[in-house]
Order: sequence, then structure tokens, then C-alpha cells
Amino acid sequence: MTVEERISQWVDSHESELIRDIGRLVAIKSVRGEAEPDAPFGPGPRAALDEALALCSEYGFATELYGGAVGTADLNALPSRVDILGHLDVVAEGAGWDTPPYEAVLKGDGCLYGRGTDDDKGPIVMALFAMRCVRELGLPLKHGCRLIMGTDEESGSDDLPYYYSKHNPAPNTFTPDSGFPIYNVEKGMYRPHLTRTWAEETALPRVSAIDGGFRINVIPSDARATVLGIDAAEALRLGGAAASGCGVVLSACDVKGGAELSVHGRQAHAASPWEGSNGITALLAVLNSLPLADCESTRAVRALAECFPHGDWRGEACGIAQKDELSGELTISFDLLSLGETGLDARLDGRVPICANADNCKKVFESRLCPLGFEVEAEMLPAHHTPAEGEFVSTLLRCYETYSGRKGECLATGGGTYVHDIAGGVAFGAGMPGFASNLHGANERINIRDSLAACKIFALAIAELCGE
Repeated sequence: MTVEERISQWVDSHESELIRDIGRLVAIKSVRGEAEPDAPFGPGPRAALDEALALCSEYGFATELYGGAVGTADLNALPSRVDILGHLDVVAEGAGWDTPPYEAVLKGDGCLYGRGTDDDKGPIVMALFAMRCVRELGLPLKHGCRLIMGTDEESGSDDLPYYYSKHNPAPNTFTPDSGFPIYNVEKGMYRPHLTRTWAEETALPRVSAIDGGFRINVIPSDARATVLGIDAAEALRLGGAAASGCGVVLSACDVKGGAELSVHGRQAHAASPWEGSNGITALLAVLNSLPLADCESTRAVRALAECFPHGDWRGEACGIAQKDELSGELTISFDLLSLGETGLDARLDGRVPICANADNCKKVFESRLCPLGFEVEAEMLPAHHTPAEGEFVSTLLRCYETYSGRKGECLATGGGTYVHDIAGGVAFGAGMPGFASNLHGANERINIRDSLAACKIFALAIAELCGE
């Protein structure tokens, strides 16, 4: 029996254990919270880290904890040649789930549902099972492999210094936090912070409040606004066409002095804005269609609606649309907006290609928004690129092809992963091309058949890269 066949047989025989162990981690709500002693990113992420380390220990792997923020498990006592870098924190569950978000539910479609099944608790368990497979099959090794588990990837990766201040990266690092085959190019970041202030107003009708979004890297499905000087029925009549044009659901109710408007679109990851229907930009379109009084709040709302029209995720209206052959198109999403009686605060998430720079992106954006009365603060993070040539990438692609039956290739992603600042790092797994995991949205899921294939791919990669 070949090594490939032995790996396949071992993984298939441990399917129920894989599902069970993913469920152990999914059950913990590991959204970032207030720092506590030995829990720098809150009790939820720390609880998930403790459970993951307990799981690794139960399978006999030596573990270590770094500042309550990062944990590791080692395949053996040899220096690591391959680091597998994943995260245990998750984004908030949001609305629209068909199953309890913090319960791993296996459905008849062959998918396991729950927050973190795909991003990134499930892939961490898949990598752990790959390490188990290599060890329990007794495959010969002359190098080590280390599973590194962090707790703050979704909120800026402030956890990584807890580990990398003490250790250098292994010669090869991959994160199972994007998809197969390999993502060797990650777009850079441009996240403008917009503010604008004005004196208290009395003109009617006017927008007195807007609240939309809950996280910078999540396209919000929902947003709401209070409009004074207009009732709910009139708001629905006047704003219905704009809502319909945006493909969102508009509702309204009467409140003291006016109406509260709510829109419901579709949540998505900021790296793939075309998969969502942004509640904030849809709400701006609705508000822009109303006969608002000529005052500062109205001018601010109309300016935002003009610069960020619903569906313009390329940044065309704000003048920064661009692309290159290697990393693809620039994307930008309007993810957070808060407006009150005397001003607003807004944040956008831009994923920029290699060709983007301060001159053709940052300065252009500022020259568009600043004359309209907005203050803009933002820095740019450059793109990450690991060349496709080399033993590491070619080995990963070969292992992927072995168990997927598909042609391997290197791709670009707008998602920023843990390897963005690690030289030579790539994103590798764990979902198969074409599968909708509902990442960062309701009903997040993994396909069990694909997850077993991912375990096999990771195990073969470990065996080949760390073997004799």
C-alpha cells in the first residue's frame, strides 16, 4: 500500500472524530472581548485556545502557551520545517442563521454548520488530524512540524507578536485560512476613516441618526436610520424604488418626530464584496432619494451616497478603481457608519492590488472626499507576494492534486491572512474551489468530504516536506 493510500485510509476511518472535535471548538463563542489577566483578547478567545490545547494534549502532542494569546502543538521534538498557522477567534454570529451558530450541526447535504467551521477552527482541527495521521502511521521524519494557533486574526493579528517575539518563522509556513489550491498573493490594505462634524440642526426633514455595521472586515446586511419630519408610510412610498433598485428589503416604523428606516441586505466578507448586498450603501441610496432639507447632515449623506453608490465595490465613484494581472482588482466596502446630531464616523475596508500606492490610491481618495467636507485618516499596507516557483509551493500543489483530482495553481486573494507579513508564506486550504462556505455570514459551513480531503492533503504535505 502506498503512503497516499495509507493516509487516505487513516483519515477516512477518523471522520466521526474529526466532526466531534470541530464541534468542541465551535461550541465556544470566541469573539474578541475586553482584555483580562492572561486573556489579552477576552475570555472567549482564551477559552477556545485552552480547549484547542487540551485537544492537542489529549492526542499526545507537546503544547506551549504564549501570553494567553497563542498556543502551539509540535509533531515531534525536531526543529520545525513547516509551521501551520491558524486562528481560533471568530467574527460575531450576526443574524439569519438556520441553526444555532455555536453548535456544530451536520445536515443531510453533507455539510457541518456553525461559526468557525470554516474560519478557522475547522481547518485547525484538520491540520491537527493531519499531524496525528503522520505520527500514528509512523511515517519517517527528519524535520519537525508545528501547529500555531492564534486568537486575534479577525481583529488585526495583535496576537502574533506574543509568539514571533520568541521564535522565528519556520522555513515554510502556510495558513489553512483561505482555500485551495494556493493563494500566494494577498492584496494590501487601505482602510479610510472618515469623519465630519456640524452644528446642531433644526431643519426638516433631516437624518438625525444612522447606525450600520458591526465590524470593519464584514459587509453589513443591516443598517437603520432615523429621519425626522417624515412618517413611516411616506418614507416607504418615497424610498421604496431606491430599495428595490438595490435589491434590499426596506421597512419603517413611526417614532417620535419622524420615522425609523431599516434595510436588510446580505452579509459577506469584505474581501469578496460582490457576494454581499451592503446595508449601509443601500440605506444611503434610500436616504438620498428622500426630499431632505438642505442642511449639513443632508449634504453629508448625499456626498456619501454619491461617492459610494450601492454595488460599486471597485471604487469607481471615488476614483481609485484599478487592477493588475497578478493580484486582480481593487475592492472597497463601506462597513461601518455612525451618524448623530452633530457629525458622523465612517470606516471603509479597501483591498488593494500590488500596483496600488499612495499616489494612485490614497491621495486620489483624499482628493475626492476632503473637498466634500470629510476628514480622512488612513495608511496603506502593501500587498504580499510569494513567488510560485520553489519546492515548498510545488510540493503543496502536488499534494493538492493527489487528493483533489484537480489541477493546482497559484491565485490571488483580497483576504488578509496570518502569513501576510511572513516571507515565503502562503494560504493553503481548507475549502475546495467553488464551494460556498458562507464565510463571515450566517450559516457558515464546511463540506465534510472536502474536509477529509484537506486532512489528507495536509498530511501528505507534512510527510513530503518533513520526511526523510
